[in-house]
Amino acid sequence: MISRDYIIFDKNGMHARPATALLKLRRQFKSEISLKKDGTTIQMKSMLNILAMGLKSEDTVTVIIEGEDEAEASRAMDSFFSEDMKNF
Repeated sequence: MISRDYIIFDKNGMHARPATALLKLRRQFKSEISLKKDGTTIQMKSMLNILAMGLKSEDTVTVIIEGEDEAEASRAMDSFFSEDMKNF
């Protein structure tokens, strides 16, 4: 299991466009991927689950990855939260 914290830097937080991109990225992996914030954990399987977290700018979210391709999925999540989130 890999668990990493990320800060949401987009001034608009996690809205529909980055949530859709995150979900599309998630679907490339077999591992289970979850998001956790303030004691609430959701499976990253639907855009509504992601949006329901209400992630705002400066919020910290924990990504939890468990499965056979977790290292690869972790690298992809690192790239998404450090680079891709800046483009929305």
